[in-house]
Amino acid sequence: MSKIRTKVFLMLVAMFSVSIGCSATLADTEAAGKKGLSYGEYGRPTTLDPITSNDMISMRITELLFNGLVGINNKQQIVPELAESWEQSADGLQYTFHLRKDVKWHPKAGQEAQPFTADDVIFTYNIMMHPRTVTSLKVRYDFISEVKKLDQNTVRFTLKRPIMNALPKFTFKIIPEFGPSNAAFLGRDDPFVQNPIGTGPYRYKETTANGEVVLEANPDYFKGAPKISRFVAKPFADQNIMNQALMYGSIDMSVLVNPRNVPEIQGDKRLRLQSYSALSYQFFGYNTRNPLLADKRVRKAFTLAINRNEMLNSFFNNQGTVISGPFAPGSWAYNLDVKPLPFDAAEAEKLLVQAGFKKGSDGIMVKDGKRLVLTLKVPIAQESESVKRVVLAFKTYLRRVGAEINVEFLEWQSWKEAVFANHDFDIMFASWVFDDSADISSLFHSGEIGAWRNNFGGYSNPEIDSLLVEAKNTLDHEKRRTIYRKLHERLADESPYTYLWTLTNYAAYDRKVRAVQIHPYKFFSYADTWYIGEGGDDKGADAPAKATK
Repeated sequence: MSKIRTKVFLMLVAMFSVSIGCSATLADTEAAGKKGLSYGEYGRPTTLDPITSNDMISMRITELLFNGLVGINNKQQIVPELAESWEQSADGLQYTFHLRKDVKWHPKAGQEAQPFTADDVIFTYNIMMHPRTVTSLKVRYDFISEVKKLDQNTVRFTLKRPIMNALPKFTFKIIPEFGPSNAAFLGRDDPFVQNPIGTGPYRYKETTANGEVVLEANPDYFKGAPKISRFVAKPFADQNIMNQALMYGSIDMSVLVNPRNVPEIQGDKRLRLQSYSALSYQFFGYNTRNPLLADKRVRKAFTLAINRNEMLNSFFNNQGTVISGPFAPGSWAYNLDVKPLPFDAAEAEKLLVQAGFKKGSDGIMVKDGKRLVLTLKVPIAQESESVKRVVLAFKTYLRRVGAEINVEFLEWQSWKEAVFANHDFDIMFASWVFDDSADISSLFHSGEIGAWRNNFGGYSNPEIDSLLVEAKNTLDHEKRRTIYRKLHERLADESPYTYLWTLTNYAAYDRKVRAVQIHPYKFFSYADTWYIGEGGDDKGADAPAKATK
């Protein structure tokens, strides 16, 4: 099959942590002969289903639990998953999927496993698109007009219009019709989101009192039983603590290594370091509902006021690239002609003055009697070193140009409610990760403003809306690229975010874990073929990555 571009998938990576100590590896606690893998995560998952999840910790777990109609292999080719074959109509408006007949859902305790059918596909689509289901997926699947069951093992999707690269979009994960307690829409209070049932290589077993998510191998997996008996996701309060847990053998893998820890891991012969190229970036996002932040000159001034190159070098060993706009470097949509704004505190002050501010006697800018004092909300339970440094540097830089930033560190769920549900913030700090940056509608389209939607800052601009719609509707890839280049230029100027940098991603793991291939976005897509060897090395199957600057 020919190579394709992976589907667009935006997912929030929270820069947060939870308080938990290290514990022994699963290999130490399991009975002899069992081989499990424990991996470290920088925080806890919010939900465990593939529809309401919008953080990367949850996303990685759902990749082990669920399947889509089709998948994408490590050569970026479309491959069968729950559908064994498919046809596309000549006009590009219909896709008919023939489903496997040997797939069963993970069984509930004390019950027989139920078969997967076309009813589950239709149920998943309907519940995903229900207005009361809070999910970032709706905007990506509004091109579908109808889903019809032809028989128990055949389902047909009819599109509103032909779209580019439609087939990769059918990688969305299917959930069982009998799973959620509410058959109409999926809420975060539904028991299913914390006790998921899928078709994937691993079954959900439990979430322990200290937040560890335990998954067990599915012996009836339709691709064959996975080779590792268990996966355990262990949350950590700090990336440095997680790194020490890896170094001392308390976990077998870290999915995301702090760039500052790369040299230490490279020096340990027991460990293997592997880079992977996730399309991602960190940013400060602004709540444009606040009159002080509604003027783009203020937002742009904040970007000019901070020395991003110095921060990247000091806090991340220069393991990354400063960016200029809403797409990640490495994406075909990124506009290389748009350069990042330079560090220029004097120009930042000029912009604030142009926006109507004057410095008060205490050095803080004032406009119409209102001081430029803003609250920055950060999702973190205890101040992780790297996050704390970035945030405090931001505060220091802005104080120099007359903006007072009050930092509030919040527990993950409280932060999400403040930012996404209640919009009770002035500035927030987090990251976006993209499967492919082909559609940023959910981030910046005015139709995506609302509770639990990705346009949390309430950013609205008719020109941006028009460009986003035009890009989505075109079937010409080069035309779409041209539109995205213009979007990049306009959103760089509009500055709804202070775009920071994309970091080089590294995973590290014990060399006993073999045949490791990492999906750059979903991470565990190929984990059913990983295995754990008996001592020694795997003879270079995965060459150690070298840190680059």
